[in-house]
Amino acid sequence: MSTAKPASTPVVELRGAVVELPGGHRALDRVDLEIRAGEIHALMGQNGAGKSTVVRALAGVWPLTAGTMCLDGAPVHVRSPKASRAAGIATVFQDAQLLPHLTVAENVMLGREPRGRWGIDWGATRRHAHELLTELGLEDLDVGQRLARLPVATRQLVAIARAMVDEPRVVLLDEPTAGLQQVDVDRLFAVLRRMRDKGVAIVFISHFLEQVFAISDRITVLRDGAKAGEIAVGDLDRVELISMMLGADLPTLQQLASQRAQHSEVVEGVPLLRAEGIGRANAVRPTDLALHGGEIVGLAGLRGSGRTELARLLTGHDRADQGRLFLSGAALRLRGPRQGMLHGLVLSSERRNDGGIIRGLSVRDNLILSLQALRGWNRPIPTKEREGIITWALRAFGLGEHVLRRPVDELSGGEQQKVALARLFVTRPRVLVLDEPTRGCDIPAKVDIQRLIATLAGEGGTILVISSELDELVRLADRIVVLKDRGKIGEISNGPGVSVDTLVELIAASD
Repeated sequence: MSTAKPASTPVVELRGAVVELPGGHRALDRVDLEIRAGEIHALMGQNGAGKSTVVRALAGVWPLTAGTMCLDGAPVHVRSPKASRAAGIATVFQDAQLLPHLTVAENVMLGREPRGRWGIDWGATRRHAHELLTELGLEDLDVGQRLARLPVATRQLVAIARAMVDEPRVVLLDEPTAGLQQVDVDRLFAVLRRMRDKGVAIVFISHFLEQVFAISDRITVLRDGAKAGEIAVGDLDRVELISMMLGADLPTLQQLASQRAQHSEVVEGVPLLRAEGIGRANAVRPTDLALHGGEIVGLAGLRGSGRTELARLLTGHDRADQGRLFLSGAALRLRGPRQGMLHGLVLSSERRNDGGIIRGLSVRDNLILSLQALRGWNRPIPTKEREGIITWALRAFGLGEHVLRRPVDELSGGEQQKVALARLFVTRPRVLVLDEPTRGCDIPAKVDIQRLIATLAGEGGTILVISSELDELVRLADRIVVLKDRGKIGEISNGPGVSVDTLVELIAASD
């Protein structure tokens, strides 16, 4: 927590801010917010609460419909990203818009390259990028390295460095830690603390409670587009924060611990899907795996352990070059994801933008897309059936009817994740492979998704869940398969004696 006393006058302030989206939906409802220099201010709330809307309003992406934005106490009109940058506000969105084919230096200085008589001075560009990275404590980054060769965590740091080129007074960070390992989070936080200590005001959005408590000075909680409260981190406990986010006490959270008890563990008989020595060079070592009907199996391991690669082999997204698959005891050869779907083997990718949702299409169109593709475009789904499917999906995933005609990319990250899952659930898959199904989701959304997973298992469906949140696997799975270094190293039957520590010890154990 910052030891420096923030400035008395906010750098940027929202007074009675209102944002109305096309169709009349009020995404932000008379919100007051003060952003002060030398302070990390967290925004928290459920998916759709208005967190990203605040960021987009401050960034000039969605101008205010009503209310006032003030800079150093004076009203300003920020109606475009250019105007926001001119006001000293820099934004790093959840999906950082970087260019992987360019180098670190080129990405950091993009559009701000020093120029000489003959055009861009590349030597000066690299020096300026290195100087800026050094100021942020990132002097070990090779400015000549192409971004595509760097891990996601490093790219996020490059995005932040790029935002600092213009020496902004305010930096907006929308879910900067999504998908990062703890060591990467620690490094990111070290950078943010350096920025804060230099007097930069930081707005930090995250759904990770521990991270918010570790890095933030103040928290504003939003609920249904309105401000539910604001409090200093030192005066707030976790239960109070969650209660404020939910607008109620915590009976919903208590359901999380009982999800496993709501479905039966069925591990006898012929597996619905069985992998025998399945593998792919440089991706997954030969692996055996059996999935039974009505069973939830967790897949644990660090990133790079082969979790996602195995999921893609099981569903036909990648071709195995060794081993065999069996579906209900019969040999199965998959030549692509469509063939996998025709057999009822469906994968929900951890990156919802890679086919999980189709940007530009409405929520309504996204919800029926997979089912229509399975049936073929020459056999349109009858209107009555289509409306019934959409009604079920909205109710099951807790989505309001007002989102139906909106482009799916206008929704919050958690709402997009629900749409991505719903379009697969409506196909009634036999085996559903979920890669990070609750990534980017708040607690209520996680409850909804986990409840649906348990319901599908109770109806005889088979679910393979990949999650970086080990407590989620312990809470939900009947069995947990552990991978390390691109291969299976163990399998645990879940029960009262199994904890996160059990999995951590297995992953950390030497070969």
